[in-house]
Amino acid sequence: MSLYPFARSVVAGILKPTYRIKVEGLENFPRDGGVFLCTNHISNYDPPVVGITAPRKVFFMAKAELFKVPILKDLLMNFGTFPVNRGGSDREALRTGLKILKEGNVLGFFPEGTRSKDGELGKGLPGAGFFALRSNAAVVPCAIIGPYKPFKTLRVVYGKPINMDEYREKKITTEEMSGIIMGEIGKLLKK
Repeated sequence: MSLYPFARSVVAGILKPTYRIKVEGLENFPRDGGVFLCTNHISNYDPPVVGITAPRKVFFMAKAELFKVPILKDLLMNFGTFPVNRGGSDREALRTGLKILKEGNVLGFFPEGTRSKDGELGKGLPGAGFFALRSNAAVVPCAIIGPYKPFKTLRVVYGKPINMDEYREKKITTEEMSGIIMGEIGKLLKK
């Protein structure tokens, strides 16, 4: 039996009242099929916050170093998180991500690759464009609008899926696609 539903309710019971989480745009989130969910990254709390606000289970990739801690590794694996070696092309992580999307699940992704030190939106890495262009998943931008301060409102905004047909037809590069995704996240941050 999966720990996910239980852990999700426990984490929601802690984070939602602490950060007064307000969720917007849930009507934009596809109810079925593969979803490539791309969001900005401002805190270590971002994955659990996305996990408790998204209407479906979200699978994340996380830096491989976290999987070297025995208890943490077991927890991460139980929650559907898989390792990625940062700093290069991790073919196994790419295959795992595509498989998750092909099976009709939700892959949560932080295109910046690391947390923003100043809260500003950084440049997206090509991995975001890779998953968007190589899968048939809906590409959903998401913005986490802070701060993460107790009893201050934290907003999670889900945008409309990006129309991928035109970009696939134009055969744009993964870098260009990542830039488009970051642009959509940026628009949500400015709302």
